[in-house]
Amino acid sequence: MLFRAAILRRGRAASALLAMVVAAAVVTTMLNLFVDVQAKLRKEFRNYGANVVVVAKDGQTLPPNALNKVSSTLAGRGLAVPFAYAVARTSDGRSIVVTGTDFDQARKLNRWWSVTRWPTASQQALVGVRAAALVSPQGKPIDLNFGGRVVHLSPAGTLQTGAAEDSRIYLSLRDFEAWTQTHPSTIEIAVSGAPEEVSSVMQKLSETLPEAEVRPVRQIMEGEARVLGRTQATLLATAILIILTATLCVLATLTGWVYDRQRDFAIMKALGASQRLISGFLAAEAVLLGALGAVIGFGFGIGGAAWIGRANFHAPVVPRFSVFPTILAGSVAVALIAAILPIFLLRRVQPAMILRGE
Repeated sequence: MLFRAAILRRGRAASALLAMVVAAAVVTTMLNLFVDVQAKLRKEFRNYGANVVVVAKDGQTLPPNALNKVSSTLAGRGLAVPFAYAVARTSDGRSIVVTGTDFDQARKLNRWWSVTRWPTASQQALVGVRAAALVSPQGKPIDLNFGGRVVHLSPAGTLQTGAAEDSRIYLSLRDFEAWTQTHPSTIEIAVSGAPEEVSSVMQKLSETLPEAEVRPVRQIMEGEARVLGRTQATLLATAILIILTATLCVLATLTGWVYDRQRDFAIMKALGASQRLISGFLAAEAVLLGALGAVIGFGFGIGGAAWIGRANFHAPVVPRFSVFPTILAGSVAVALIAAILPIFLLRRVQPAMILRGE
């Protein structure tokens, strides 16, 4: 009966099915883009440096095993890089901030740094552009004094960030500790995940290192939350608009079906069909319409997300088959909601009056 009803009124059925297909396709595209774009945006934000900083209290240094504790807490969900600081003097008596770090890890953490060449050997330094203009304008070797101990450095390249890093000299952490006898006082961390996950990691770090302060890098975290929030709001508003449009289209179709088939329903009632049976028949039509529209629309939505990813992001959007149950349940729910008014109209069908032609 369901199949026959769709065949006999294929015009109305096709328009309702098209509305469900379009709605399912658009929502599938939005969900795929939202999930994939979120992952891509978080990955891009990680390229802009740390979003969490662990700092020793009262100007002290961190415990020797602090980096191991941080890495254990992260459990592969982030990158931690130690930094040690000292104020040294040049041969002409000028003060300069010198930083010791792991260059390999710092390079991964701060991909946005503009570096002409990274140090690759011992006693090589990465010099900020402002510091280079003061201590080594022609790339000559640098002599630095800290606590009566002198180190001879060869500039390997220059660093430009537009921030405080431009006024510093960076050494490998091993050379820095051997020269200054100073250990790291800061660990910069790029934590992957949603804001709730980052907050959870910060809480665990505070419990693991009670002797240190765990601070968020608010510029990074707030910027990430702002961008992700606007992206989510835009995609959600688009999906809601399409769903409402599809609901109205299905509502109009099912209402038209009820008026077109009043005589059929009147005969069913006259033959003894209950109101529950007739309402269930119309609801089954709506469920079938929603399920079929979800299956077809999901296929189109996967293709649409892939095309948008290539055209706008120049990167593939991975199909998220995990969203299909949501699409299926949502399409069926929309169809059933649209069927509420037509089912109410069915209750007003009076078999005697309809069959007499009144």
